[in-house]
Amino acid sequence: MNNLKLIVVALVVVMATSVFGQKAVKIGHINSNELLSAMPERTKIQTELETYANDLRTTLETMRKEYETKIQEFQAKQDVMTDVIKNSKIKEITDLEKRITEFQQTAEADLQKKEQELLQPVIDKAKEAINNVAKENAYTYILDSSVGVVLYSVEGDDILPLVKKKLGL
Repeated sequence: MNNLKLIVVALVVVMATSVFGQKAVKIGHINSNELLSAMPERTKIQTELETYANDLRTTLETMRKEYETKIQEFQAKQDVMTDVIKNSKIKEITDLEKRITEFQQTAEADLQKKEQELLQPVIDKAKEAINNVAKENAYTYILDSSVGVVLYSVEGDDILPLVKKKLGL
């Protein structure tokens, strides 16, 4: 009976010290989209992106008008054209069509690249501020409530090797 009491007391002491020995987990959250929208640099970036997009749109519209004009001219004069001229005009229209498609694809990629290029310094600035606030206020984790990801965490145990082992990978 005394051994049982001794074991129970020892178990309670061990459990109590292990609970008190663990760090408290402090979790915070932030809506990063709201933060980025509130940053003054965002307005300037948005204006610059709109200007860039408008320039691309204007170029594309010019190309489309040229295409439509060539189609109309071809349709109006095709009856009096020789086969050589007709084939030449068809090739010219087809080439222009191809250039328009390529320009459209390139313009979309360029616009995305430009947006990333302009936003990255703002994102980095926001991330640095989030990390500093998390460290200063002893947060263990900061979650982004707008997309549901962890933005900050203290160093912990990576359980990937254990999970791989469990799955036999």
